[in-house]
Amino acid sequence: MVCDFFHPNVGGVESHIYMLSANLIKRGHRVIVITHSHPPDRVGIRWLLPGLKVYYVPFPTIASSATLPNFLTFLPYLRTIVLREGVELIHAHASLSALGHEGILHAHHMGVRTVFTDHSLFGFDDAASILTNKLLEAALRNVDAAICVSHTGRENTVLRARLPPECVYVIPNALVADQFKPDPNAKKTNEVTIVVISRLAYRKGIDLLVATAPRICALFPNVKFVIGNDAGADGPKMIDLLQMREKHTLQDRIEMLGSVRHSDVPDVRRANPGSIFLNTSLTESFGIAILEAACAGLYVVATRVGGVPEILPDDMMSFANPDEDDVVRAMAEAIDIVSKGQHDPARAHARVKQFYDWAQIAERTERVYSNVMRTRPRSFWVRLQRTLELGRFAGPIFTIILLVDCLFFAFLEWWIPRGTIDKVQMHWDHQRFEEVWCCRGRPLEHC
Repeated sequence: MVCDFFHPNVGGVESHIYMLSANLIKRGHRVIVITHSHPPDRVGIRWLLPGLKVYYVPFPTIASSATLPNFLTFLPYLRTIVLREGVELIHAHASLSALGHEGILHAHHMGVRTVFTDHSLFGFDDAASILTNKLLEAALRNVDAAICVSHTGRENTVLRARLPPECVYVIPNALVADQFKPDPNAKKTNEVTIVVISRLAYRKGIDLLVATAPRICALFPNVKFVIGNDAGADGPKMIDLLQMREKHTLQDRIEMLGSVRHSDVPDVRRANPGSIFLNTSLTESFGIAILEAACAGLYVVATRVGGVPEILPDDMMSFANPDEDDVVRAMAEAIDIVSKGQHDPARAHARVKQFYDWAQIAERTERVYSNVMRTRPRSFWVRLQRTLELGRFAGPIFTIILLVDCLFFAFLEWWIPRGTIDKVQMHWDHQRFEEVWCCRGRPLEHC
């Protein structure tokens, strides 16, 4: 697994990589993660349960835990790790991860097969999207297979990167359902709590929340809001929320939690039985927060954008267009449903637990790996020709990058011969980690 976004950072991509890796290890595979360092103490090699080895390569970040493109600088690190560990397949994640794209570029020199998972949606009509999409097309020009977390995401990625549709699979996110159990002892009250746990940024539709929250409070006197930020720090829209609360004198109706630790998110969502989770995102490839809220027993109100309609059945959530009036309408519908007791939190938890399971996700991903390993890898000349076909200007530029990368790889093969690189001898495996973990008195499945 190669990606900029991984532990100790917290987020959907980070959780996806860890849980997928852990379940692949349980299925008998050897998995390592390559990511950037987190000075001063998260540099070098670390181990995570259940036997997941992580290489923290010493590259600095620029913003949002992303690194600058390193290309030739990353190649010596990746080559050494691949040869030491006997890597057969590289699985890169996230369109904005430079390490992931570079891993795909370098992997083909060593005969290593490649898979890419796209976790986000991007547009087509603004300058940033046009540039990003061209870079993505170049990075994935010779990838063996791609995975998207929703059918909407698949369509988006196929169009953006111009990938053959038959090589792009849909495998959703999942969750550990036992971490999001409704409180069976919670007592029914007349108060309706609307929970919002989100990054407080424009893309998450916080402007829509600012516009609709006062109207909802005015229409329903028994409603209160609980708003938290799960991004680890106050987001850029925090000031807008505070100003809205002051302007409408809603300090007793809108509780601002500030930054919420990832471990505390289940407790925030596990509110009283009449709770509603509100998601006002303007774009969303999957929406793991919606899934976690539904698993915790909350009724969900969400904007009908991206892959959100694919997550849950219609009877478990109410949809709204990303429009102020329609969000108020959907909230009124949801408040009526929970007030009449028509939503059963325990049944919702049981259904989500049945729908989404990491063991199933790992099995489906394993099938993608098997399909890739059964195909013949592209030769260097085929990859060169495909890169030239990127376009009149982009083609020659990325072809030069590919040629220089190939020449530098040949230099490394001469300068540091493969025979001089020590191979990893595995003294620890999944079974050994499980024995140690159980000795601490805690079953591995509760990790």
